[in-house]
Amino acid sequence: MGMVGGGRGAFIGAVHRMAAALDGRIELVAGCFSADPARSRASGADLHLDPARVYATYTAMARAEAALPPDRRIDFVSVATRNNTHFAVARTFLEAGFNVICDKPLAYSLAQAKQLRTVVRRSGKVFALTHNYTGYPMVKEARALVRAGRLGRILKVVTEYPQGYAIAALADRADGAISNWRMDPRVAGASNCMGDIGTHAENLGRYITGLEIDELLAELSTFIPGRPLDDDGNCLVRYRGGAKGILYASQISNGDENDLTIRIYGTRASLEWHQEHPNELIVKAVNQPREIRRRGNTYLSPAARANSRTPFGHPEAFIEAFANVYLAAAAAIADEVSGRRRRSDYDFPTIDDGVIGMAFIETAVKSSRRGARWVKFPRL
Repeated sequence: MGMVGGGRGAFIGAVHRMAAALDGRIELVAGCFSADPARSRASGADLHLDPARVYATYTAMARAEAALPPDRRIDFVSVATRNNTHFAVARTFLEAGFNVICDKPLAYSLAQAKQLRTVVRRSGKVFALTHNYTGYPMVKEARALVRAGRLGRILKVVTEYPQGYAIAALADRADGAISNWRMDPRVAGASNCMGDIGTHAENLGRYITGLEIDELLAELSTFIPGRPLDDDGNCLVRYRGGAKGILYASQISNGDENDLTIRIYGTRASLEWHQEHPNELIVKAVNQPREIRRRGNTYLSPAARANSRTPFGHPEAFIEAFANVYLAAAAAIADEVSGRRRRSDYDFPTIDDGVIGMAFIETAVKSSRRGARWVKFPRL
């Protein structure tokens, strides 16, 4: 594995490295950890890497790694940079012959996302997107229940992702430490809140149910004065086939931490999952007691069991879920590097998920700018 971005002080870069290393399948051997060459070198030293494989620029890294013998060069690159650089970095490595794992959102804009999809398809390389919440065992159990018909026909999907960290800026009338690049449209893109966490909510609902959005109505708000991008948003969703949805994402929900929650209602039963209590899945039906399924048990689906590492009663959470995305992508990358025939059942978010996520962000922004009107979801 090589890494671009994620150097000293970067939270998500450390998460990527821990997740990649968890199962002993992936070794970090090279990187360009910052746009500042000195900072990149210092980060490489922190990670005990060979200084010759710690690069000043990502273009130099792609060029130098491609020139190494196949048994020495990296097999893939992990992109842990800001939104406005994902496209250029990923394209550079794909065109140099490398597989890519990229942080979300996929790109700065939907137009870039579509261009990158073309590059991925042309390259024939593996491309994975780290929508990490799909990696939780009980999310996979929820998906298996929907696929098995346990819920019947899906009628309604309610997804919420409340955080409260940004409210301090409103209370103090000062941005302080939470003023960061996600608030800058030149770096983050068209949205802050919906682009950062709303897209996780959209992806989670689609992963579990398989439903595709037909149209949506969104109202995005900016409660903190002086900021050009949203910090709160509410969406109504109409899915193809007739199901309806509610999706809300917020960074000013005072007192909430990271409470991504999904409720899916069907004609036979419903289910409920909370990211802050990830080892439990609640299944509900009329005139029946609630059923609580717990991670690590043998009664779960094969997918849920395969994505657990410890026995029941030993909690698993964020890093392990992130690692499940890396582990699934590593299986595909190993097949690609070895020249083996690629399977059709790898379970990780792909370039197509990234394109849909960018379409969700831009459709929500378009609806809000039109005064919270219904907007058709683009055909992709």
